Amino acid sequence: MNSSVILAAAVAMLILLFMKTPVFISVLAASAIYFIFTPGIPPQIMAQRVIAGVESIPLLAIPFFVCSGVIMNYSGVTARVMRFCEVLLRRVPGGLAQVNVLLSTLMGGLSGSNLADAAMEAKMLVPEMEKKGFSKEFSTVVTAVSAMITPLIPPGIAMIIYGSIANVSIGKLFVAGIGPGLLLCISMMILVGIISVKRDYTNETDEAISLREAFKDALFPMLLPVIIIGGIRLGIFTPTEAGAVAIVYAVTLSIIYREFNRKYLLQAIKETVTTTASIMLIVGAASAFAWILTRERIPQQLTQFIVATVSNKYIFLLIINLFLLIVGMFIEGNASMIVLVPLFVPVARAFGIDDIQFGMIFIFNMAIGAISPPMGTLMFVTCGITQCKLASFIKEALPFYVMLVICLLLLTFVPFFSQALVNLIY
Repeated sequence: MNSSVILAAAVAMLILLFMKTPVFISVLAASAIYFIFTPGIPPQIMAQRVIAGVESIPLLAIPFFVCSGVIMNYSGVTARVMRFCEVLLRRVPGGLAQVNVLLSTLMGGLSGSNLADAAMEAKMLVPEMEKKGFSKEFSTVVTAVSAMITPLIPPGIAMIIYGSIANVSIGKLFVAGIGPGLLLCISMMILVGIISVKRDYTNETDEAISLREAFKDALFPMLLPVIIIGGIRLGIFTPTEAGAVAIVYAVTLSIIYREFNRKYLLQAIKETVTTTASIMLIVGAASAFAWILTRERIPQQLTQFIVATVSNKYIFLLIINLFLLIVGMFIEGNASMIVLVPLFVPVARAFGIDDIQFGMIFIFNMAIGAISPPMGTLMFVTCGITQCKLASFIKEALPFYVMLVICLLLLTFVPFFSQALVNLIY
């Protein structure tokens, strides 16, 4: 084991990340140090591993689901779902804040991208919330935290990445994500309701449309997750093919609603390419780094060390949660997942922890990291759009951080939330 070179590579990667260098460049630089200074390894292998990392068939689902989500945002689908949420929750304390949470839950089953969801709601809902009397800080925090639900609700992109790395059924992960997604949705709606009542935030929403009419408008978009999960479970198509089905479904809806044109099509293609490229660059770079870890047998050594040191799986899960929360504050979720999943999944299996449950715990931790300082991506995206100060955001988010930790502990120590539906359907 070439420990000095590995240490140098890891230190270089951390320094670059703290300097806010793009994640894929930081990881590639660390990998390059290893390949250059380790004798007997042709440098060409690094390029091969980067390319091999993005050639996985399950990862092909990512551009499909990104594209379908973008098309739905431009074709009037989002507006119809939002109107349904407004009518459904018009009597619930919190009004548009509750709509924000429920819309994220429903749109998570359509877009699969938490950043896209957060950006869309920050533009559409936050200005309306401010007009209704909600503070900018509260509106921004609700938007950012509710966007965490997106990677948990199928077809979350994080599930596709985790499943392809850990060799776990993506279909089962899709089903498993419903439980944690609903747990977070309900917990957040309760907290938003309490805060809204305490601060006397209005629950006034548009009552010009009936619930039946609003449901009728939103029915077909909301059927997409059902079609995806049902099709995968019945063996009609694979998770990758489900992405293509989602695009066809989105295009069909855009034709029906007649709100999609050539300009929106070009914009949708552009957003799909840029979003997919950013994800795939990280996947490819992290794949090369993961190959280094595997070659040096670091996962196996880490497994032996933890199993010999930690007495039971519950202490292990507490340690993992604490570690992942810290990592999530500094490293983008997909990047850390590609590097850390090969390390920790073998350890979790050694303790008898189910792959599906561990996947939900991992994804939930990464989602919390996305709204945590100093480098939370959701925090920066929403604050950048709403012009909310980061210090005000963090102060307003404190009750939500407490709620998220409680949800994480429930997800960690009560397997029911992540495994009940999987056991029922499969």
